[in-house]
Parts: sequence; C-alpha cells; structure tokens
Amino acid sequence: MKEISCLIAGWLVPGLGHVLQKKLWTGVAFFVSIGAMTTIGLVMGGRIYPFQTDNPLTILAFFADLGNFLIYALARLLTLGQGSLERVTFEFGTAYIAGAGLLNYLIALDAYDIAKGKKR
Repeated sequence: MKEISCLIAGWLVPGLGHVLQKKLWTGVAFFVSIGAMTTIGLVMGGRIYPFQTDNPLTILAFFADLGNFLIYALARLLTLGQGSLERVTFEFGTAYIAGAGLLNYLIALDAYDIAKGKKR
C-alpha cells in the first residue's frame, strides 16, 4: 500500500513521492525542475489543454498535461495556460508544459519502484 501512496503523491505534487521516502533532496530537485519547466512553458505562452474529444491529439495533450496534476489543477482554477497563438514561442511553451507532465509520470513511477524495493 505504501507503494501506491508514493505513486499517487508523486503524481499529485512533483517529487512528493521521494520526500515521503526520506529522499528529501531528490524530491526537492524534482519539484524545482518540473516547476521550472512548467513555469518557463507558461511564460512562453504555452497552452494547457482541457479534455476535448474533437481531436485525438488534444486528448493526448490533455493526458500529457495531466501528468503534472498540481499545475494542471491550478491552471484550470486560475485560468492560466490559455495559450497565446500570436507569440512565436507558443509551440515551445506548450511542449515544455507537456514535457514536464510526461517527466512527472516517470518521476512518480520512480518513487513507486523505490517504495517497491526495485531501486534504491
């Protein structure tokens, strides 16, 4: 059960799954890295996609953005990440945000593996 809680905690807040396992500096490094990637993406005018069924690619973008749940929830709540198509950096910003979400999935899985005993 500890494994699942570390996985979910790591998905909800980047690095929290590692912090719960007393890997404080690793968790902080993950939190700062994912937070910086997402912040850079938002500053560049990137978009955080809501769930839409009109285009299969937007469904994939939604799941990539959902990987960083804390930022996704804050963006929906505070209307951040609307995207600014007129900016030259729009696509890069969107890619940074999606990349941060996908990396957070991997970080959460790493916390799960550590809790399971497969890694140190």
